Amino acid sequence: MAKFVYRMQNILDIKEKLETQEKIAFSAAMNHLNEEEEKLRVLMKRQAEYEAHLKEIMDGRIDVVKINEAKRAVESIKGFVLEQMKQVRRAQKNLELARERLNNAQKERKTHEALKDRAFEEFLQEQNAEEMKQIDQLVSYTYGAKALEKAGEEEE
Repeated sequence: MAKFVYRMQNILDIKEKLETQEKIAFSAAMNHLNEEEEKLRVLMKRQAEYEAHLKEIMDGRIDVVKINEAKRAVESIKGFVLEQMKQVRRAQKNLELARERLNNAQKERKTHEALKDRAFEEFLQEQNAEEMKQIDQLVSYTYGAKALEKAGEEEE
């Protein structure tokens, strides 16, 4: 029996490798987003602490210098938080792009796998047709040989 060889196997292999690379890129983008979100959480916690400190200073004995320092610290941390929010949004966009590329790579791989499956089915049908042809030839030969044998016996 003949062996099935998919003539575009090298393309399918490349598509599988590309999908693997996209999975790695997606994972890296997800990790980067997690890191950026963690940085944002830390900054927001620090902002809450600065605001609590400012409130504490304002409730106690009024010291203008300390109040101004605390206000500057709160404003400064707010700027850092805003900048970190931009970083998080940028990381989210990168993650979405990576997800789209991964989905496209998966679609392409699945398409080529479907083509391979279809080619294999055609191969099986061809093999089955060839076997049926051989069986028909064998039956015809056997029947023809018996008919000749019978004809030879009748002549005697």
